[in-house]
Amino acid sequence: MTDVLVLAEGLRKDFGPPRRRVRVLDGVDLALHRGEVLALLGPNGAGKTTTVRILTTLLRPDGGRATVAGHDVVRDAARVRSVISLTGQQVALDLKQTARENLTMMGRLAHLPRRVVRDRVDGLLDAFDLTGVADRLAAACSGGTRRRLDLAAGLLTRPQVLFLDEPTTGLDPRSRQAVWETVRDVVAAGTSLFLTTQYLEEADRLADRVALVDGGRVAAEGTPAQLKRQVGEASVELDLATTADAARVRAALGLPAAEGAQVLAPTDGSLGHARGVLDVVAATGVVPTAWTVRQPTLDDAFLALTGHHTSRAGQAAGPPTDQPTDRPTDQPTDQPAKEVAA
Repeated sequence: MTDVLVLAEGLRKDFGPPRRRVRVLDGVDLALHRGEVLALLGPNGAGKTTTVRILTTLLRPDGGRATVAGHDVVRDAARVRSVISLTGQQVALDLKQTARENLTMMGRLAHLPRRVVRDRVDGLLDAFDLTGVADRLAAACSGGTRRRLDLAAGLLTRPQVLFLDEPTTGLDPRSRQAVWETVRDVVAAGTSLFLTTQYLEEADRLADRVALVDGGRVAAEGTPAQLKRQVGEASVELDLATTADAARVRAALGLPAAEGAQVLAPTDGSLGHARGVLDVVAATGVVPTAWTVRQPTLDDAFLALTGHHTSRAGQAAGPPTDQPTDRPTDQPTDQPAKEVAA
């Protein structure tokens, strides 16, 4: 048996009327291996959610192919749904039911035997630290608690692959940390995870491999460490008082001209090289207002590979979505809020 659970080859997807078609996916190739966490990292509009919706059978691709656990997402959609669970950007809970009632309802919708549902609900409430709110209405729970409850609901059927689409969007830092801990526990229990995110730290902390997605394409793929090494081992970051000072320092260091009063000087990661950069700066007579030696980030890698950062101007404040406002004609309207295995 192959260890590739999710495979996408040349996925393409367009939206909109014939004369104004917008290509959202333009040949996406991806693979998720058994026991792995794969993160799709990119800004809003990159194609992350569209990719997930195709892989979970909620959209049909216009080109390419994809399989989940060996089942084609178009020809064998029902079999794909039987081995996956999807937790989307919006929490899929009945706010008028308690936490326990929500989990029980999900189990019954999946046609699990009553005893199995009862045992799994009790186990998930305990595993996700939800026992204390088991009989509290979902409407009275915090955003972080609702998200953990939503994740628990997605695991009732013990799926082979759990798809998480922007799982912590809109959560405060404490709730986000709690969800990350929950996700780690899920993966440790043996579930493979396909994650989309626009949070650099989320991908860095949770993913075994990261695919940088931009403009409907995979710009690069690798472990977080491999991607960050593409922009160097470390750099000296200098804050200067004026743009003229910054220009003078860049010229002395042989760096290309750029705007702003901050200078980023690449190094080979060694102490001697970093000291050499500072010696050159000192020789110019310019005194930085602050300086630090920093390690490369995934955002640095994204910038190096795409020419812009993961957070595009004007997109960070809005809800994540990568679909145009034109509703696709093939988008199903009768899908349940959460796909679970029977």
